[in-house]
Amino acid sequence: MSRCPLATAYPADPTAPSPETLAYSLTLPAALASPKLARAATRAFLAAHDLHRMMDAGLQAVSELTAVACQFTEWVEFYLALRYRAEALRVIVYDSHPPHANPRLAEECATRRRAALRVLACVCRACDGDWGFGKAREPAGGTRMWATLPRAGATAYGREDVGGGNG
Repeated sequence: MSRCPLATAYPADPTAPSPETLAYSLTLPAALASPKLARAATRAFLAAHDLHRMMDAGLQAVSELTAVACQFTEWVEFYLALRYRAEALRVIVYDSHPPHANPRLAEECATRRRAALRVLACVCRACDGDWGFGKAREPAGGTRMWATLPRAGATAYGREDVGGGNG
């Protein structure tokens, strides 16, 4: 029973974490140490939700997206979200860099961001996943970057082909 007579009693869910319950959001400082902190948190989250086999691809995606957010954000912080939905790990990062009104500047900025995310593009391609960036739909604006890593592709990421090879 709650000590507060107005509070509704909602017992904590005793169910152990599972892939389907992976849903975390973090606000991180736009600092050089933040990608390392984001990787450590992601490692703990994936392990707790029994997604160990997606670890390599997931950590690489988080690393790339958070490092770029630190470079581009104009605020002192950025936002990271991790979700597991429809058999895929979804990594989303919001930074405060606004879209440019001038088309030439907008294209130059997009080119720089694509170049900074080229390793992420390779990871997503290897996992049969997807990635991108665009204007954030949040009230504060800025840019939304994301990667979607299907479980099958992310599980196979970085492992040698068992059936192929030279012998």
